[in-house]
Amino acid sequence: MSAHDTPSVRRHQDRLAAEGIDVVRVTYPDLIGTDRARDVLLDHLPSACEHGLAFCRAVYHTTPRGDVVAIQGGIDAGLPDISVRPDLSTLARVPWEPGVAWCLGDTTDPATGGPAAESPRELLRSVLARCTDAGLSPVVGPELEYFLLEEDATAPNGWRRSPTVTGSVYTAGLRADPDNHLLRTLRQLRDLGIGVITGNHEFDGGQYEINLTHSDALDAADRAFRFKAAVKELARKEGKLATFMAKPCNDSGGSGFHLHFSCVDADGRNVFHDPAGAFGLSGNARHAIAGLLTHAPALAALLNPTVNSYKRFGPDTLAPWLINWGLDNRSAMVRIPPERGSGARLELRLGDAGANPYLAIAALTAAALLGVQEGKEPPAPLEGYGYDLEKSQVLPMNLTAALDALEADAALIELLGKDFTASFLAYKRDEAERFQRHVTDWEFAEYSYHL
Repeated sequence: MSAHDTPSVRRHQDRLAAEGIDVVRVTYPDLIGTDRARDVLLDHLPSACEHGLAFCRAVYHTTPRGDVVAIQGGIDAGLPDISVRPDLSTLARVPWEPGVAWCLGDTTDPATGGPAAESPRELLRSVLARCTDAGLSPVVGPELEYFLLEEDATAPNGWRRSPTVTGSVYTAGLRADPDNHLLRTLRQLRDLGIGVITGNHEFDGGQYEINLTHSDALDAADRAFRFKAAVKELARKEGKLATFMAKPCNDSGGSGFHLHFSCVDADGRNVFHDPAGAFGLSGNARHAIAGLLTHAPALAALLNPTVNSYKRFGPDTLAPWLINWGLDNRSAMVRIPPERGSGARLELRLGDAGANPYLAIAALTAAALLGVQEGKEPPAPLEGYGYDLEKSQVLPMNLTAALDALEADAALIELLGKDFTASFLAYKRDEAERFQRHVTDWEFAEYSYHL
């Protein structure tokens, strides 16, 4: 019996009512990972589960500025609906909103009865199904950084980092966080039940990192998606802004989205460990590394998906902009942490925090699977500090180049799906073109007086 069967829905409804819940917030990710949602009164939950909630499909194609990008099946089709059904297996009480429970939703296309082509969650499911066919079950541990900002009328964009203290990387407590933002956030996220484990102040003033436990890839993506939405909500309650954009300030570094990745077999054994293999890694692990290196230019489009993403790249940033791998080397794009046995894994350090968790994990998984299927060995691991153009190939250094690389990667597109990739490329090329036409403050300051 599924969670959408009437008796099961009624049991959830009765349990929620007994807990004082009268609203269920049904949320799903759009193409850029923004949470789209509708609040459903508890009395209407059975109807929402049976019939779904209607949303305009163009929400997938709506930019952060509110414009709708012309993508096939959107404006040209008369702005049709998608249907969103609550996934009651993901229900969680919202600690900071009394009477509210939160669950994810799955989207379908009413015209076909199948999944919506643009659904990031369904895309990840489809890639994971291909892994299952290959006898592999991916396990992912997400690491996300973000900046906390507070309003400042004297700042150029109206916001400043909160606080601006520097030199406090890997610290906790009032020295770098005088308002105790991190402690409050950690405790609320713990009560939300999304598997947070640790948190600390990061390298730059107002920058924080909160780590999530590892789990199967879909659950990890669900939790990372909810984590980002929750952190932004909690900051709003404090009258502040939490942003996961790659590089929000000129006078600071950027925020990463590092993904720890391994695979287990049907018996739950880590298949990346092999004490007899090179570097203590199995053939599957080495092939996965080779796959990430081979498809890295295309991966950049999904893990560094904004114009702003590429302002995070550059020497001495610890943001990988060269295609390489290394053993416990944080200057490499793919780092192999020192643990072996059940802890054997790779860490893809390419992504920035602005990436959609579902698309980032789907892209990582697809590239690793292609590597396993191709059976190639990676080159020798990087030694020493990695930012050396003589040692490694350069990643795409702007969004347009990354989109071109994705469009040219036929093998990756086959795994991700042609319909999804076409929608993503059209949406993101619109972003790049709009930025190209926009006159920035930097351009005016640089040229207006002297030219």
